[in-house]
Amino acid sequence: MFIIFTKLADFIVFYLFSLNPDEQFSKSLHFFIEDTTKIFFLLATVIYIVSILRSFFPPEKVKNYLSGKKEFIGNIFAAFLGVVTPFCSCSACPLFIGFVEAGIPLGVTFSFLISSPMVNEIALVMLLGVFGWKIAAIYMITGLTLAIVVGMIIGKLKLERYVQDYVWQTQVGHCNISNAVTWKDRHIYAKDYMTSVIKKTWIFIIIAIFIGSLIHGFVPQDYLGKIAGKDNIFAVPIAVLMGVPLYASCAGIIPLLPVLLAKGLPLGTMLAFTMSVTALSFPEMVILSQVLKKQLIFIFAGILTISIIFVGYLFNFIM
Repeated sequence: MFIIFTKLADFIVFYLFSLNPDEQFSKSLHFFIEDTTKIFFLLATVIYIVSILRSFFPPEKVKNYLSGKKEFIGNIFAAFLGVVTPFCSCSACPLFIGFVEAGIPLGVTFSFLISSPMVNEIALVMLLGVFGWKIAAIYMITGLTLAIVVGMIIGKLKLERYVQDYVWQTQVGHCNISNAVTWKDRHIYAKDYMTSVIKKTWIFIIIAIFIGSLIHGFVPQDYLGKIAGKDNIFAVPIAVLMGVPLYASCAGIIPLLPVLLAKGLPLGTMLAFTMSVTALSFPEMVILSQVLKKQLIFIFAGILTISIIFVGYLFNFIM
């Protein structure tokens, strides 16, 4: 599927520059060119397509879809809606308030709030580009399952008393995810959003791929596996804790993962790290603290942390 990017890197490195394929510098440069062109192509194409789809699901429509849904069915529906309507800092609080105002169960709301950042298009595009569809699918299915299960657990605990008091009296705010009504509007929205994402992430992606190319070319095989491999029982929780403060550079983390896998880092540890970056980030918790009391923040983060660590150990065991 991505052979064209390999051929392009071959042409530049081995034909234009006439470098020796067996040299470490050549391997690093080839990796950098291939992954850079592939990831930016995928990022632009898929984010544009997802943005077109997202224009059909503005916050008010999402709220209406989830209204009246019972738990379990509502959790499943909310988790899948979260994939096509990823929230940002401007929409997290208004969406939460709107969901509560509409009478949507708290657990269903959390299923949406977990899947929305975790199974987001940037993470999926990059996983697809650097690993292929199988691992991207594993990540998506696991993320959706976590969103459904954690949302159901929070729903069963009846934690509504830990939602900020003002939320119950506040009318829903409006976050202009998309006001598109015609195909021209949808195109403009998708193009603008795609451009915005690339402007915000390109430097992190370039830096990450550059670091990955150095690791690919110069770090000995299995070196990292000896440090953070399956034999290190604490590798998964350490990876999760390391991912918490890195939300802003999520786009700069994923390009490193295939290199780390090739150097011996287990798949489960990498999945746990990626999930913690996207779903447990400190900035997202700060945003949610505007509508949730600290007790619910801690409960939510604790349950999600334990679940992600379990996923890491599980995949390390079965893969």
